[in-house]
Amino acid sequence: MTEEDKEYYMALALEESAKSLPACRPNPPVGCVFVRNHEVVAKAYTQPPGHEHAEAMALRLYGKSLEDVSAFVTLEPCSFQGRTPSCALALVAKGAKKVFVSVLDPHPGNRGEGIRVLRAAGVRVETGILKERVMSFIDPYLTYS
Repeated sequence: MTEEDKEYYMALALEESAKSLPACRPNPPVGCVFVRNHEVVAKAYTQPPGHEHAEAMALRLYGKSLEDVSAFVTLEPCSFQGRTPSCALALVAKGAKKVFVSVLDPHPGNRGEGIRVLRAAGVRVETGILKERVMSFIDPYLTYS
């Protein structure tokens, strides 16, 4: 997959993330896109609190193993159980092999832990795709403390 491909799919995930506002608040607006053989097979965004995060919605919509799918997520998948299960663990459970993340989550319960969970399970993770563009959109909604 070329850098242009990665940026294209992350831009689609960013478009999805905007659909979650304002209903997702106080959670950040996150978008997720699943790509298989250069075809988008699922697109999703964070739902209202207590409902699906973007990754969980994409997993439900796709409904199959992620072994041959690349996941593009605007914000690091959550590593912890809150009102909803861990998205990082859900991606691992569905067989994810490649996850592309734009921005690391500064939330005290995450801060790189979602990436560590994925990598510990053997998932190839690449971060920083369209970082400045995504950060300019998502920063006002992030929790830093």
